[in-house]
Amino acid sequence: MSNILVNKKKIKKFNKTIRVSGDKSLSIRWILLASLASGISIAKNLLISEDVIATIDAIKKLGIKINLDKKECKVFGEGLNGYKYKKNIVINAKNSGTLARLLPGLLINASHKIKIIGDKSLSKRDFKRIADPLSKFGANFSLKDNKNLPMIITGSKNPRPIKYFETRGSAQCKSSVIFAGLRTDGSTSINAKKSRNHTELLCKYLKLPLIVTKKKNLDIIKVRKANKILPFNYKIPSDISSSAFFMVLTSLNENSTLIIKDVNINASRIGIITILKKMGVKIIFKNKKIYKGEQIADIKIKGPKKLKAINCPTKLNSGAIDEFLVIFLVAAKADGISYFRELSELNQKESPRLKWGSKILNIMGIKNITTENSIKIFGNPNLKIEKKIIIKNYLKDHRVFMTSLIASLSFGGTWYIHDKNSIKTSFPDFLKIVNKFKK
Repeated sequence: MSNILVNKKKIKKFNKTIRVSGDKSLSIRWILLASLASGISIAKNLLISEDVIATIDAIKKLGIKINLDKKECKVFGEGLNGYKYKKNIVINAKNSGTLARLLPGLLINASHKIKIIGDKSLSKRDFKRIADPLSKFGANFSLKDNKNLPMIITGSKNPRPIKYFETRGSAQCKSSVIFAGLRTDGSTSINAKKSRNHTELLCKYLKLPLIVTKKKNLDIIKVRKANKILPFNYKIPSDISSSAFFMVLTSLNENSTLIIKDVNINASRIGIITILKKMGVKIIFKNKKIYKGEQIADIKIKGPKKLKAINCPTKLNSGAIDEFLVIFLVAAKADGISYFRELSELNQKESPRLKWGSKILNIMGIKNITTENSIKIFGNPNLKIEKKIIIKNYLKDHRVFMTSLIASLSFGGTWYIHDKNSIKTSFPDFLKIVNKFKK
């Protein structure tokens, strides 16, 4: 079966209601915390993707029983000291940066060496940003070329608390240090640039010893050693990052309307919604509610007659960091020049995404000026593509694949998009939902 998707048809005006897969960030964090709980935790609507399966396999290697079927996932937690550290454990994080960066925080007291490996894309990413703060707890880390996977961790019998300054806006780095702090006597202090706060909200819901003080540009986080985590059940809400592709598809199709059900609208994740609204897209939340600390709502979007260019405020970057590739497509159709700055973190993702964003726009015929951390996009409201386009060799980055397909459905042309299976990383049902818009 070919791993190339060919699309030759633009989408027509639509009025749809959909539900996307469970939130990946919450799915992975739920598994990690449930594995330390004292008893059985159950999740429904867990995202069944390669990243989440890699997390389940990792926890199983640490001696925790997990049962998974289509309806639910059960984690049989053995308590905070329940991991079984056998000799020569090798954990394959595959493509999951979240797993590979969060798990070391939970292994801070591992009694034997543990090796973490990943696929070609993950192995090129920066893990020094994790090893440096975690080593201050007393654990030992070895990295290839002092930066990349494989990573070898040897834990400390008596980890010591640290003070950590997180300056990148990386929720993964912050969360890893939080997890290490939960396993360490004394008070660990984190001064963190604003970023996703799923870990903090879960800890608060579980009544773990973590306090967050919010300042203008920073979160001051104090975390102490946890004594016990009670088992907890969770219905994972829909993922806003997966929803983003269909929000943009709607934004690019005049007078089309879409409702996406039960989406996690955590304030640290809705940068794309703020950006789209600034560009003229009509978006409202319906049926809002709080579920175990997270805000959930149905999102209703209507495609506007005209899209406006944006000088994107950098304060929105962390809340839209996974969505910028597809946001660039909206800028491609906007009236005027859009400018996005301080985006070097995009090149620390599964592929160098800022470079790939520029490349896709160039192939589409959209002028752009790109530096190491910024991009100016010269929009063309009348853009129509009538040529053959090939997208390949992008390190199997799922978001490059999905962005390319949204571009083909919105602007036309004949697109040959390689590595279709890349979507299994985060959104296996993506093509199934896309097909609903073709009917």
